[in-house]
Amino acid sequence: MLHAPRIISLLPSATEIICALGLADLLVAVTHECDYPSVVLGKPQITRSRLRPDMSSGEIDAAVREQLASNAHSLYTIDRELLAELKPDLVLAQQLCAVCAVDMEDVLDAIRDLPHIPEVINLEPTSLSDMLGDIEMLGEATNHLKASRTLVTSLEARIEQVREAAARAANTPRVAFLEWIDPLFCGGHWNPELVRLAGGDDPLGREGQPAEQIEWEQVRAFAPEVMVISCCGFSAERTREDLPILAAMPGYGDLPCVRNERVHIVDGSAYFSRPGPRLVDSLELLAEFLHPSW
Repeated sequence: MLHAPRIISLLPSATEIICALGLADLLVAVTHECDYPSVVLGKPQITRSRLRPDMSSGEIDAAVREQLASNAHSLYTIDRELLAELKPDLVLAQQLCAVCAVDMEDVLDAIRDLPHIPEVINLEPTSLSDMLGDIEMLGEATNHLKASRTLVTSLEARIEQVREAAARAANTPRVAFLEWIDPLFCGGHWNPELVRLAGGDDPLGREGQPAEQIEWEQVRAFAPEVMVISCCGFSAERTREDLPILAAMPGYGDLPCVRNERVHIVDGSAYFSRPGPRLVDSLELLAEFLHPSW
């Protein structure tokens, strides 16, 4: 692809990568969830969510489970008229998570009848290194491989700084990383890896594997010294609305992390949920939570 491609991003993380490469002008449309960096806020939005904005966390979980069980439809829709009008050369999509973005089958169906069939790139990272690889892949696809390698090198240097500092740490705190409160989900994919790199111990999470539902008694028995709550796709303010659910769990007030005021609620959209450059920001944030004396 020798000319500057017209890009549609169906992933907030892909949008962030394209912008970090200095290619925001190539984006002709983004998702309804793409809110960073601010330059994308004026871009046409080509997706919509089928979920009501007023749904509780439990209702969202039930809707997601129903969708996964029935496979009746995606949780998101694509504006097919806008898609045809924009004539993209490149569409950035994913198969990693059926509930985080437009389903790949829906994407392929939507482009099938276009006069000009765009290239579809599947981003499916499950680790920090996968995310770095995606940056280089998009650099190559947009003829900006040098810029992508420069970005990756800078991110790797920051990761190494945290890794080296963690290796010198005097302790390895027990960490409960939660991606959802109602019901409880542990951290998945890259998040347990981030905890480890930041110098923490998170046996509830599974590196490289999807987040899974856990029981409160597992958390209680683990007695975490630090708790990080980053509900997928939720702002910190929205997550705080669910905190009373957690606080009502038996023995919550007796957990070391609660007694020592080491429960951290973060914006799940800005940090931890999106496998883009800000995963390194997330790693650095974790390091501050786990080792505040650094």
